This record gives sequence, structure tokens and C-alpha cells, in this order.
Amino acid sequence: MKATNGQLVERAVSITELLSARVATPAPASASPPVASRDRRAPSPSAVPTREEAVMSPIAPESVRRGGWAAHFLARGYDVTAWDPAPDAEARLRGLVTAAWPAVEQLGLADGASPDRLTVTDTLEEAVAGAQFVQESAPEKLELKRELLAELDAATAPDVVIASSTSGYPMTDMQTAAARPGRLVVGHPFNRLYLIPLVKVVGGEATERWAVDWSSAFYTAAGKSVITMERELPGFIANRLQEALWREALHMVAAGETTVADIDASITEGPGLRWAFMGPCLTFALAGGEGGMAHMLDHFGRSLKAPWTRLVAPELDDALRSAIVDGCADAAGGRSHADLVAERDQGVINVLRATGRLPQRAGEQA
Repeated sequence: MKATNGQLVERAVSITELLSARVATPAPASASPPVASRDRRAPSPSAVPTREEAVMSPIAPESVRRGGWAAHFLARGYDVTAWDPAPDAEARLRGLVTAAWPAVEQLGLADGASPDRLTVTDTLEEAVAGAQFVQESAPEKLELKRELLAELDAATAPDVVIASSTSGYPMTDMQTAAARPGRLVVGHPFNRLYLIPLVKVVGGEATERWAVDWSSAFYTAAGKSVITMERELPGFIANRLQEALWREALHMVAAGETTVADIDASITEGPGLRWAFMGPCLTFALAGGEGGMAHMLDHFGRSLKAPWTRLVAPELDDALRSAIVDGCADAAGGRSHADLVAERDQGVINVLRATGRLPQRAGEQA
């Protein structure tokens, strides 16, 4: 690796987390790269191409038994092998798993789930020896990801899918240095990934269809809510929506139009309560009454011309930075970072339980 340790330690989990059990023998066949069309939901594991349909043939996604993404995959009963070149990587990663474990326990543990099933190795090659699946979680630095993905490609069996947790880079730009780019995909989670079910899967121009389908089925088997994207899009889907809201919030603070506390309250006490179980499109459709979205657009469409948003980022100058930082400190009201993390984790769990995605506890009313 050309990058220094300092360049690599910027993510909540280690730079690479790898599923390291033995893989099946690949069988040659044919496959085509992803085609451009609308987004679709992930297929069930049974929809993954057969050995005869795939260029390379990993084991069945639901059969992988050693997993990454630390806390999430440990909670799902996988063995996790991780590598990070930082000298304090093992202590840091185990500390993060320990901090997350109370939350994942409430979400529900699979049979055999235990933090003790985490192994941290000294080298990348040791970590990927016999890997069934590789999850790269390096910092958002394009050249670093290119180099790392190429190293992982060289060190793993040719039928092993390698997924990147990138927040915005297209796989087309990251897979250029790999000798076998057809098995490289984006598997983008939403932080904190042990709490939030969403993961987006998309390939690059050189990615083969079998790798996209296998990855989607694997993440589904691992308990994720998967959106399989048929075309690359900078920032993917949720990040683009989140970024638009964030930029408008910055504009309002920069112009002195409102406060950080009021911006947050306007979401947590308003549309955020609906978005927990129904997205903005369907919410707007319901605003159209019996006529649905068509009536809503006929009735309210002209408001799209109103100056209700500014989708251009403001300059993050010292004044704006101070306003945001100070506003967040005021909103925290003296609570520590640990207090806020615990409140956030419990809040997400409560929303999931309230909306029926977790079973009610004994004595609780639905």
C-alpha cells in the first residue's frame, strides 16, 4: 500500500472486513454487464444466476458463513475477519463492536452471534485467504480505493465478489486498476449500518451481471434491505436526497433565516415522523387525496416554481462553519457525544419497533 496509516483510519470500521471461509470451485460460462434501466429491488437468493449462467460462480449467497461490517455481520451470526494497517486497529475495532453490541442485541441476534467471532489479521493477504466475500471500507479517496481494490483482486480467488462501501464514487472509476474488474461492485450502506437496513448495490462498466445479482442476494440473506441500481449515479439515491436537504439547511443558517435547532426540530417533529415508514413520493401522493399523485401535481405543481429551496451549496466560510458548530453545541444542551449516540441508537430502535419492523416486547401495545 502506498497510503500511510493516517490516510486509512477515517472510517467507523476497519479498512477491509472480509468473509474468510473456503470458496466453491468456479465454473466457466457467460454473462453480460449491467444494462441501464430504472432501479429495482434485489432478487431473492433463488434468482441468482446458476453456475452455467455466470462467468464465475461463488457459493450460494445464503451459504456464506463468515462476514464483515463488524457489528452487523457479527450480530447475524457470521465470523468476521478484518484488516486495517493502523497500529491500534484491533483495539479500536473491538471497541466499536462493544459500543454497538447493546443496540444490535435489541435488534435481535442470530443463532451463534458473538463479538468473539471477530478476528483481526496483520496483513491483507492473511485476511483474504480463503475469503468468500470481501467488503472494502476504505476512506473516500479515489486513488486509495483503486489501489486497494486492485490489491484485493490480486489476493483473492477469481470467483469472490469484492464490494466497496463508497459513499459516492462510481465503481467504473474505482475498478480501473484491477485485473479482474468483473466481480467488483458497490455495496453502499447507510450509517450506522448496524442500525439502518438500507444498502445499494450497483456495478461499474466492467462489472458482470452475476456479481451484481449475487451481491444483492447475499446482502438480502444477511438481513439488509437492498436496492439494486441498474445504472451508476454519483451519490447513489439516499445520499443525493439527504445532501439536498443538508445544503438547504446550510443556506438557511448562512442567511440567518433560522437556527440549527429549528431546522432539526422541523424534521424530527414533522416529515421525519412520516419518512420513517413512508417515503416523500408516497407521502405527497396521499396529499392528492383520492386523485393521488396526479391530482397533487395538478393542484400543487405550480409551487415547484416557488423559491422554496436553493439546490446550490453555499460557501462553507468561517462564519457559516461557526454558526453550524455553535448551533449543534447549543442543540446538544450539554449532552456528551456518548449520550447522543446512545439516544440516537435507541431512537432508531424505537421507530423500528413502533412501525412493526421489530416485534413488540412482552406487555407492550402495538
